[in-house]
This record gives sequence, C-alpha cells and structure tokens, in this order.
Amino acid sequence: MPDTSPSVVERPSAGAFARTAVQPRMLALLLVFLVAAAVCARLGVWQLERAYERGEQAARHAVAEQGAPVRPLGELLAPQETFRGELVGVRGAVTGRFEDGQLFVEQRVHDGRTGYLVLAPLRVSDDGTGGASWAGLSGPPVLPVVRGWVPEPGDYPLPTGEVDVTGYLQASEAVAAGIVGDGVTDSISSPLLVGQWGGPVYSGYLVLAGSEPTPDAAIALLDRPSLPDEGVNLQNLFYALQWWIFGLFAVGLWARMVLDEARGGAADGFEGWEALQPPAA
Repeated sequence: MPDTSPSVVERPSAGAFARTAVQPRMLALLLVFLVAAAVCARLGVWQLERAYERGEQAARHAVAEQGAPVRPLGELLAPQETFRGELVGVRGAVTGRFEDGQLFVEQRVHDGRTGYLVLAPLRVSDDGTGGASWAGLSGPPVLPVVRGWVPEPGDYPLPTGEVDVTGYLQASEAVAAGIVGDGVTDSISSPLLVGQWGGPVYSGYLVLAGSEPTPDAAIALLDRPSLPDEGVNLQNLFYALQWWIFGLFAVGLWARMVLDEARGGAADGFEGWEALQPPAA
C-alpha cells in the first residue's frame, strides 16, 4: 500500500543555513531589511521622545497654572465659544445665581470610591466683561458648575442669592445616554444641558474650588482637572512599541526567507519570492 502521509520538510542544518545566508542575493536583502529596521528603530525613539516631551509640557503647564492668579471667566471663555484645550485646569472666577435643575452625574470616582458629581446651573451676572461677552445673545448665560462629589444623590441645597465662584475650567463631554434617571445623567454635555436648563450655555464647565458663601461641607471638592497628556503620553509610547516591532519583523522575515531557501526553495517554503524578483527583460 503506497505511503500517503504528508511529506515532512526537514529543518536545514546550521551549515546549510549559513551558506544560504551569505549568498549575494540574501546579503542584498539583509541590507535592505537592516535599513528598514534602522528606520523603524529611529522612528520608535522619536515617538518615545515625544511621549515624554508632551508629558513634560503638560506638567509645566500644570505648575504654571497653580501659581497663576485667578482670572475673570470672561477673559478666558465666552458663552458658546469653542473650548480650547489649553484652558483645561485654568482657574477662573465668576459671579452669578444658582438656579433650579441640579443634576447628579453617575459613575464618577473620587479617592478610589465611585459616586456622583453634583452639577448645578449658575446664571452668570458678572464674568469680568460687564456683560459684553453675551451682548449679542438672548440673555445672561448659564455656566455648568460641578459643586463636588457625593457617594449618593440626596438633598444638597443650592446657595441662595449671588455667589462668587472660583474653580477650574474643563471641557464639555460627549453625550452618552443622557438623562438616565430622575435628576441623574451620565455626562456633562453642553448640548444636553441646554435642553435641561436653557441657554445660552458655555462649551465647558467649572469645577468648584471655592465660593463665597462657603461651599457645602457635605460635598467633597474635586482636585484640579489634568490635561490628557500629563505624565507619559501613552499614545506616543504605543506608537514607539509598534515601530520597534516592525523593525524586529523585518529582520525576522529575512531569517525566514533564508530558512525557506535553505530548505529547498520556494516550492516547499517561502512563497513570496515572485514578488521580490526583478521584472523579466
């Protein structure tokens, strides 16, 4: 009975591999792949440098902002103006009256505990511009203010009368599910809040740092928001790893081609030789 079992391709000896590797064609391919690997390695180093550079820039920005004086909100951001990334964590001051419509933002972590942010609408009366920032709008704007963090929704009365507020600016979030329960939302989104509170509204919100009258002691104040790039920038770090992997792949591909050639050529091994051959004359 004839043997129908599949043939087994033997692994070439070290000598056969070495003889194949020093063939002119293989040496030329090795040079090409080494150049490609060197380029990938350099690009990886560049991405790694960028990862630390962006983190250091963000850290310097944070230190500068912590020592900077509090500025009137109107000097930083106007109602309905596009929120600029460099405003994250910048301290601003504004005067206004809290209105009804307080919300609780679910699934927010503070000091390792998951709870809710207390979000309230502040109808601005003085942003340092004498009303010039909303002169062409329908009226005084609404500023979303995060009063702080609580473990569960409850009765947290709003201050009455005019309140002087200072805090850190943060950008509006993307709308997720929106209002998910009675007075509970899953995002701090300006488009969502316009529907709840009316407008005009700011494109960012204020994380309360202090106020006059004094903030409610039952609500835990939050730390300064940080820029996404503070610390090592993970996106650039992953890009660096990808480039280094590509470089290793190039060298590994050459070794595989040598191994396949030593085994007996394209018929039994590497099947991509045709793509690497020069066109026929």
